Amino acid sequence: MNILAIDTSTNVLGVGIASNEKIIGEYITNIKRNHSTRVLPAIDFLLKDCGMDIKEINKIIVANGPGSYTGLRIGLTIGKTLAWTLNIPIVGVSSLKLMAAGARYFDGYISPVMDARRGNIFTGLYEYKEGKLMQAVDDQHIPTEEWCKLLKTFDKPVLFLGNDVVIHEQVIVNQLAKQVQFAPITVNIPKPGELALLAKDLKEENVHSFAPNYLRLAEAEAKWREKTN
Repeated sequence: MNILAIDTSTNVLGVGIASNEKIIGEYITNIKRNHSTRVLPAIDFLLKDCGMDIKEINKIIVANGPGSYTGLRIGLTIGKTLAWTLNIPIVGVSSLKLMAAGARYFDGYISPVMDARRGNIFTGLYEYKEGKLMQAVDDQHIPTEEWCKLLKTFDKPVLFLGNDVVIHEQVIVNQLAKQVQFAPITVNIPKPGELALLAKDLKEENVHSFAPNYLRLAEAEAKWREKTN
């Protein structure tokens, strides 16, 4: 089976191809640029470089949130369009789970972090058990201090990772002290190859109703609901 993975949930643009349990190609950039004009050329480049035609792809995997509202919509729109056109299944994976997947050799809990502004973060808690990534606490939108207070109740070290960790580092250190560790910069970047492997056995989504998991309402929508309720 040939799997195409797409991640546009943050500033990182990742496209990967896996074939029969093997990662055969990855395209990754970590720059703040509009993904909308770059995803399809990246897919085309990677396919050609791997000597593969788009019609040979058997499944599409997309990181479906949380993350950038615009970025998530871009990734899902392209993924759904390809899945519909090629008549192949599409699967969604948490963007936070994808981030956590890169820390497979850490002996403890893994807390991927995306900045959600105003002292809040998107995060969840994961750990590897017998080589499989498991979720200990559900993904959520939460104040950083509140999240750290929750982590104090756990009896293992916690690895924080992600490009946005630096924004909240001081609060995390103040709250968790010696319990916390920070990932090296290479682990902070989610790998699309990991995305392909995470979703290979997951149930497919309905291509028409498949939607991003924002974990919170956009500010404009929240204000609109306040006015109309």
